[in-house]
Amino acid sequence: MSVEVGSKVRGKVTRITNFGAFVELPEGSTGLVHISEVANKYVKDINEHLAVGDEVDVKVLNVEDNGKIGLSIKKADEKFERQEQKKRTENFESKMNQFLKDSEDKLASLKKHTESRRGGRGAKRG
Repeated sequence: MSVEVGSKVRGKVTRITNFGAFVELPEGSTGLVHISEVANKYVKDINEHLAVGDEVDVKVLNVEDNGKIGLSIKKADEKFERQEQKKRTENFESKMNQFLKDSEDKLASLKKHTESRRGGRGAKRG
């Protein structure tokens, strides 16, 4: 079984460094959970969150050509995924609302400018 990007698997922490933790995956390969992917908050000391021998759920972020595997513990959490989806949706909606407001303002300005150049409403024609 090869590791596929996006898959969620359970692994065992085999080594901890100051920049992350190495996790052995079921088929025997090892991947790195960078310290920024351990928790949904700032992690100063990874040892406060993980210990060698811990079993953790991880999501495969990337598999490089040289065989290095990037993993995430926080993205394997479904609660985190739902929060991220909600943020993306809210961000899209706020951008769309701003776009619509800007468009209406520009159309009103263009209409006003066009009417004044053509004589507009109530203009006297000779």
